[in-house]
Order: sequence, then C-alpha cells, then structure tokens
Amino acid sequence: MSEIFNANRTPDFNSGEIIVIDKEKGWSSFDIVNKIKFILKHKFGLNKIKIGHAGTLDPLATGVMIICTGKATKTISELQITEKEYLATIQIGATTPSYDLETEITQTFPTDSITEKQILQVLKCFEGEIYQTPPIFSAIWHKGKRAYKFAREGQEINLKKRKVFINNIKLEEFILPYATLSVTCSTGTYIRSLANDIGKKLDNGAFLYYLRRIRCGNFTLNDAINIEEFEKIINKM
Repeated sequence: MSEIFNANRTPDFNSGEIIVIDKEKGWSSFDIVNKIKFILKHKFGLNKIKIGHAGTLDPLATGVMIICTGKATKTISELQITEKEYLATIQIGATTPSYDLETEITQTFPTDSITEKQILQVLKCFEGEIYQTPPIFSAIWHKGKRAYKFAREGQEINLKKRKVFINNIKLEEFILPYATLSVTCSTGTYIRSLANDIGKKLDNGAFLYYLRRIRCGNFTLNDAINIEEFEKIINKM
C-alpha cells in the first residue's frame, strides 16, 4: 500500500501517493482530480501522470475523498469497496427530485405528528441488507449515459434497485424538521436515497439537507487536508 501524502516527507507521485482530501462543498469529484492534475503539472511538469479517485462525492457533500496517483491508482478498485461512514442531516416534510438541495422542493407535508420515537422505529427498518433505487440525479450509467443527463433533459428513466448494507444507523439529533444521522454503510449506498426512503417510511417526505463523509475504509478526516492546503504544501516544495 502506498503512503498517505503529507508535508513531512518528499512525495513520489509517479511511484504512487494516496492523497486524502477533505472535499469542500461545491466541488465535484471530477473538479478535485483535475485541480490536483493542474497543481502537479504546474509545479513538477507531470503532464502524463495517472490520477484517479476511489469513490465519488456529490458536489453538495463534503468530507473524505481518496485520490490516488501513479502506481497507487492500481489500488483504486480495492479502496472503492471499503466501508464508508457519514454524518447526514435530513429535512423531513418535503421532497425534491434529486433527493437533496440540487433541485428545488416540489412537495411538502405536515410534520406536526412526527416524533423522535417514530424516527427511531423507522431507522431500525434500514439496518442490515436493504435494496434501494439510486437517485435519477446521479452519475450511475444508464443505457450508455449518466443518469443525471436524462434527468436534466426531463426524461423519466427506471433505475434498477441495488442491494446495499447498512452496518449502523443512529439518530444523533432531532429538531424538527431536521434529523441528523450517523450512517456506516457499504460501498454503493446512496445516502440521498436513504433520506428519501426514510421519508416514505414515515408516510411523509424527506430529502438530504447536509452530508459529510467522515471515514472511507481506514482513512478518516484526521488524515485529510483540503485542496487549498494541498496546493500550499506543493508550492513550498
């Protein structure tokens, strides 16, 4: 396994580095990879270096994102299948087509009758092996095209349900209309779909208001730096 990039040693990006980024809101996973490519090209002239990421994070999400360079890209498939841990806040009483704030609220529901006891009971239904449908506003492939492209064109498509595993789901805070959850899950789990499904199980509606990935396999936020910090470290070399 390649070493985690840090400021205390001289990196070898061709031999392979694992860069643990704390992704900020507004950046896509593609943006992060391209920015690192630009930084390394500008500083070291590494024009043809391989760079990839081990797990997409939506632009509105923040947190741990693993970037691999050079020979470390061979470990991407291994890193992608590791367990993930999230801190997620869902908003109850409304739904959006994207299951998050990428699109506007299209339906609202009364929340006066929603109780913490109800939430706790519903969360138990999502522990263990479950099947979920990916959001139409997602990067999953459908008939040779990303699903979100169909969605943005106003086309309706049916995405197949996928089996995922929720190892642990816990209510951290409940102040209507928000419920904050900690979720430990298998790769391929869509927290947006989980939020939407929780809303349905409550006979109400819900969407993902906030998402932060705090762990990916053995890599946590303690290992991570943001893209600005990475650039500063590189520019000092």
